[in-house]
Amino acid sequence: MEAEELLKKRFRELAQKSYQNNQYTFTGFLGLADVSGFYELERELSYVPYTIWGGREGAERVMIRFGSEELLGYTQDFPITCLQIRPLAEKFADALTHRDFLGALMNLGIERSTIGDILIDDKTAYLFCLESMTDYITENLTRVKHTPVLCHITEKVPEVDGRNAVEIKIQVASERVDGIVAKVCRLSRSETAVLFTQKKIFINGRLCENSSRMLAGGDVVSMRGYGKFELLEGMSLSKKGKRNLTVLYYGKR
Repeated sequence: MEAEELLKKRFRELAQKSYQNNQYTFTGFLGLADVSGFYELERELSYVPYTIWGGREGAERVMIRFGSEELLGYTQDFPITCLQIRPLAEKFADALTHRDFLGALMNLGIERSTIGDILIDDKTAYLFCLESMTDYITENLTRVKHTPVLCHITEKVPEVDGRNAVEIKIQVASERVDGIVAKVCRLSRSETAVLFTQKKIFINGRLCENSSRMLAGGDVVSMRGYGKFELLEGMSLSKKGKRNLTVLYYGKR
């Protein structure tokens, strides 16, 4: 709880600094729980506009920018760079995972708040990070596990998430989030309830503790440990009155 309060204090400080000094201010990269904590202050901080961005659409880890062109009279981009990390000799490279790349970065003493999403495309990774970390990472990240790697800035990022998405058709009694989560993740009702009590369910970036909340088309549900899914538009009824729904699922089943 102390860490949550310190983060909320930081949100307040950045918002106030932006408003009083007429300048943009930025958080570091935030996880789902951190962003959810910010949303709890959304009404309190409504006096200053904000934008959320992680370097790509649908980013898991994002930054918050306080300020807007309308308020400040100028624009300032997010200080985010994308690095491509590829094996020097792909033929002899290990089959590297997200954990391998993240572990190699953490071994350099890098703070988690300075790096965003890591996308894996075969044996190559695409890392979103703060601009201020670009030189340090490119100069010092020379190996991931046993594989020598090369890092350089890139503006071309493959649609990795799209390749890993699976369209799933489910049948449920209603659009209640707990019933849909249970179907998508193949969990029992009691197992699903635990996810809510452990604060592992987020809808559109906001923590959801109400297991009976109804979902609508376009809602994105993130489930810690189980990936995420988007409820697609369109619903039909079965002969027995069940809802036939389609979700786009990212994660392990």
